[in-house]
Amino acid sequence: MTASNDFDPEPPEPKLFSARLTPHRSLNRTGFLVLMAFISVVSFVAGVAFWMMGAWPVFGFFSLDVLVIYWAFRINFRRAKATEDIVVTASELRVRRVSHRGHVVEWVLNPLWVQFEQKSHAEFGIEGLYLVSRGRRVSIGSFLGPDEKASFAKALMAALQAAKRGPTYNPVA
Repeated sequence: MTASNDFDPEPPEPKLFSARLTPHRSLNRTGFLVLMAFISVVSFVAGVAFWMMGAWPVFGFFSLDVLVIYWAFRINFRRAKATEDIVVTASELRVRRVSHRGHVVEWVLNPLWVQFEQKSHAEFGIEGLYLVSRGRRVSIGSFLGPDEKASFAKALMAALQAAKRGPTYNPVA
């Protein structure tokens, strides 16, 4: 016989801010296949032209170029699997980073004590965003562009200010 418990667990705290950051990919799978087909055809035609002129070793170098470009794009696609989740509630700021290899690192900070820092360059804009708390400095949004970092920083600072103000009182009528 099992005992019945009418106790409902406390509902989760409402999120003041939630973002999933991912690296930018400029090419999808179809674009990649079209680009590789184009590069292969151009390299093959140029290689055959050199072969007919008697410079047959050049054909191998054109093939090597195609392989290096393919390898570079494969690395780019693999690294694009990385993510960074940032969630702010009234009582905690959670940063969860998953690398492209699947390694997970997570930081849980108190939003009341977190300082938000940004490193800027006069010519290039925002270069780095950091959360500082209790001597720890956590870099966030490292793969965002300068404009994306600026809008992300603005939204995150607003959420941290809302967390520092505390929960708002909503009287029930």
